[in-house]
Amino acid sequence: TGYHVGGISPFGQKKKVPTAIDETALSHVTVFVNGGQRGLQIEIDPNDAALAAGASMKALVATQD
Repeated sequence: TGYHVGGISPFGQKKKVPTAIDETALSHVTVFVNGGQRGLQIEIDPNDAALAAGASMKALVATQD
């Protein structure tokens, strides 16, 4: 993508890249995501974050049995 690794905002990217949010985020009223610059965090409803970023909700984190 050309972006520095870590803390990349899912919003306002120059190129559309696949974005996913772990489905467990839905168990929270709000989540924090990178706001596009170092140190800027946005508190947002996870459904709104997925909609705004065009993200899919997926199981991204492995659970222990």
